[in-house]
Amino acid sequence: MFRRPPLPKSPREIAPTQVKQEEEVHPLILTPSPTLLGETLSLQRERHCRHIGLSSAYDRSLLDLSQFDGRNESEVDFGTLRKVDEHECFIMYSDDITQSSYDEAGALSTVEQIVAPHGSALIDIYFRIVHPSFPIIQKQVFLDRYRNNDRQYNPALLAGIYLLALNWWSSEESLASQSKPDSARLEEIASRSLMNSMKQPKLSTMQAGLLLLQRPDADLWSLTTQLVAIGQELGLHLDCSRWQIPSWERGLRKRIAWALYMQDKWSSLIHGRPSHIFDANWAVKPLADDDFAETPIAGSQAIPSTEEERISAEQGQEVFNQMIALTSIMAEVMDTFYTQSAISDFDNAGPNATRLILERAKPVQIKLKEWFSRLPANARYLHLGYFATEITLHRRIIQSLSPTTSDPYLFYICRSAAKTRLISAMDFVNRLRPSHLQAFWYFASKVNFTLIGTFGSLLWATAPTQEEADFYRMRLREYRWTLSVSSRRAEFLSYAVRMLDASRGLLRNLAEKPWLGQQPRTSEAGVPEEGEVVVMGEGVGMGTVDEIGEVGEMGEMGEVGSEALGRYPSGPGFMGFPDDHL
Repeated sequence: MFRRPPLPKSPREIAPTQVKQEEEVHPLILTPSPTLLGETLSLQRERHCRHIGLSSAYDRSLLDLSQFDGRNESEVDFGTLRKVDEHECFIMYSDDITQSSYDEAGALSTVEQIVAPHGSALIDIYFRIVHPSFPIIQKQVFLDRYRNNDRQYNPALLAGIYLLALNWWSSEESLASQSKPDSARLEEIASRSLMNSMKQPKLSTMQAGLLLLQRPDADLWSLTTQLVAIGQELGLHLDCSRWQIPSWERGLRKRIAWALYMQDKWSSLIHGRPSHIFDANWAVKPLADDDFAETPIAGSQAIPSTEEERISAEQGQEVFNQMIALTSIMAEVMDTFYTQSAISDFDNAGPNATRLILERAKPVQIKLKEWFSRLPANARYLHLGYFATEITLHRRIIQSLSPTTSDPYLFYICRSAAKTRLISAMDFVNRLRPSHLQAFWYFASKVNFTLIGTFGSLLWATAPTQEEADFYRMRLREYRWTLSVSSRRAEFLSYAVRMLDASRGLLRNLAEKPWLGQQPRTSEAGVPEEGEVVVMGEGVGMGTVDEIGEVGEMGEMGEVGSEALGRYPSGPGFMGFPDDHL
């Protein structure tokens, strides 16, 4: 039977002298002492674990017949069983079974040689800029070990930290004049080491992979899918809240799990491919404050945090939580409008496709509004993800419209709402200052900047008149100029410039559109007054102009000539930055 000892107190309730020895292991340190690793699940040096699924060949009822010791382990013919609660069980394998000839110690030494003598400076950059809003490492314990010259790390993980920090090399006064380390060699070592560690996966494997995927030039859908599979082997998709493992390991597992969730969902959007994580099989609980707690190692010297570091950590934690919430909404947009079943539904709806899309859009638009209303000032750079989510929704609406078959009311409302979103997104980019551009941006950002331009190109290509097409052409020209200038301080924006140029190249094949005087004024026909009820069709429901894409935010809407198009103000989605903080 599984033995459940009393639940441990939270780290904030345990005095330093009460911290148990087995709870003092840092997940990144490959410490050989078996005493320190006795209670860990996914962090042991000589063993790795794999989750036993309910439908696998190892039936739970048979596993329960095993005799478990005080650590809830049982030796069996195929390994060591490890029960973490009444329901979940893992198999612990010896690393020797899958150990390759890869020289891990040699790889780690080479990583250090490549960055020497700037390793400490790069570590400081990483924890100052990246870690606060991407907290998948235990900062205090890592720094304590690093400063005490303990170098038994996963080479891929250490290389990943250095590679991310190198993005700010030229911004550091003490480093800018120095010779920059060879990032290509670091990437090569990190890739080989990561592939090797996947044979015996641990949490450090997940950490290394996630960090490597945050690089501005990383765009590996295949690596993302591999990490999802490894995460499932490690049981990251499960609720570990009551597992009998160290409390800090539970918090670390949850943070890594949600980072993996964001990686999968945003990769799905930017690549236009199906997500590999489904809500029905995702049991991870929302993060709580205790999940971010640091657990010191007995005998180590605590590293005091400055007031600036404390504030940065608190703000970063809020950003991380808000990004998780936004990712969940974005995932709902993808599930509602971009799955094969959704595409089939809209195709089968024929001329009523737009009405069906609007009906399904309303609940998720409400969630987006609520998320935005709760967004703190220090997390405003998440507006990029917000606009990418809104644009992904509005793209689906615009794609369903036809100037010849769509209801004139809907045609006008939907295109006007789309214009508002585009201009607000472009204004957001225009107002980014150097301090914002030099911050840490989540991996999907370079494509999210691109999606703004893609949306503008879509509106240009589908504009019913030449006047409207010219408006989007001019706005895209201005947007490209902004991105080009900004890319001098944020190199990852160069990708958005190249993709925007590619889209403009395709638009050269666009036929010239009729001028307003040459066709019926379809885009003006029956324009409803603000607040007027618009009937969406039988069974679809009703909504005001304000509720359908927030057209009411646009201000006065009169004629739709070329001059009027230029007068539309941005919606209030982005109000500018109150200070230099993101």
